[in-house]
Amino acid sequence: MQSLRIIFTFVLMNNIGPHSTLKGYRKAEIIYDMTYYFCEKYLRKGDRTIDQMVQAARSGKQNIIEGMAVGETSKEMLLKLLYVAKGSLQELLADYQDYLRVRNLRQWESNSLEVEAMRRLGKEHDDSGYFLSLAESRNDEVIANMVIVLIHQADVLIERYYNWHYNKFLEQGGFREKLTRERLAHRQNE
Repeated sequence: MQSLRIIFTFVLMNNIGPHSTLKGYRKAEIIYDMTYYFCEKYLRKGDRTIDQMVQAARSGKQNIIEGMAVGETSKEMLLKLLYVAKGSLQELLADYQDYLRVRNLRQWESNSLEVEAMRRLGKEHDDSGYFLSLAESRNDEVIANMVIVLIHQADVLIERYYNWHYNKFLEQGGFREKLTRERLAHRQNE
């Protein structure tokens, strides 16, 4: 019972909440849903790219979940899994860029009006339903570019989350160090 109380206190002190409260996770979830929709609609059945894109999108989302789950007891693993999530989303980014390039479709320039509009939408909305409803009336070029912008946003959010936990680890140490401090304090109080 005491160890559960210590873990619960640690979770509260480190402000670790459900993964679904993280903007980076919600963005990764939108990316997964949009990728699934995109692959179902625009890639041919049996194309290995479907599995690769869907799995990269899934990995981006799932590694955030796993990182949050193990982050209560292992900051090192949390940090590693956040970088796995980033790596998976970077792989997916390259797939969307390749899709546009090999089909001679336009990738939006970083300072274009389309990118600015999509950045705004990405900041204002964090549910898949909103973006999927937009996708229903857009073509493959637009959807791919929408997801590219969302991936860039998710990457920034995950990087911020990584840096926050990294700095917190440097300041306070990890779970073992916290338990050691509490054990020593407990011994002194006896």
